[in-house]
Amino acid sequence: MKKKLVILSGAGISAESGIKTFRDYNGLWENHRIEDVASPEGFARNPQLVLDFYNARRRQLTEVEPNTAHILLAELEAFFDVHIITQNVDDLHERGGSTKIIHLHGELTKAKSIKENSTIVDYVDDIKIGDLHPDGSQLRPHIVWFGEMVPEMDKAIEIASQADLFLVIGTSMQVYPAASVLRYIPSHCEVFVIDPNLENPNSFTRNENYFKASATEGMKKLKQILIEKYQ
Repeated sequence: MKKKLVILSGAGISAESGIKTFRDYNGLWENHRIEDVASPEGFARNPQLVLDFYNARRRQLTEVEPNTAHILLAELEAFFDVHIITQNVDDLHERGGSTKIIHLHGELTKAKSIKENSTIVDYVDDIKIGDLHPDGSQLRPHIVWFGEMVPEMDKAIEIASQADLFLVIGTSMQVYPAASVLRYIPSHCEVFVIDPNLENPNSFTRNENYFKASATEGMKKLKQILIEKYQ
């Protein structure tokens, strides 16, 4: 039976493909305040601004490609039972070839109704005022905004609790509740970290399991180590 390798990925892996993150802009997300484009209150105040913002981000997905780190993670499925828990809302893990992915913060390529607990629908076009969900209500991006529940969290915790190996890649571990997933891994689970800027990696893993590198450079080293050590 293949060992279960669970991966928690964050903005750092997508940044190498050219996806911008709000942390690069001192609290501004592509020149917008987070409160204006990533909260229910912001959507209520100015739905057009919010829709325009996510439409632009959705269109950007057609201009970027998965990078080597995405592809190497997908290749590990030949050797491990790989599950990815990602904070990213892009589809680069899917396009890189990974097959088991939990999107904690939603997905740019999906939409839902402004009503709570609505059915999620695939949506790759711009969302405009007047575009309706099958339930008759206005569509909004399928994004978990600040102040909203994280519906996939229970599933992520369940997967993490079964991990034999756990990899943290491209995340500062400062975003909650996503970062709390690590609390649920089993005591026997080996933890690896790839991040060039993590402030205190020793709180997550041993020195030899920390790769102070970009997602791509770290994965080039770690992939072979995992295969040689755990196969």
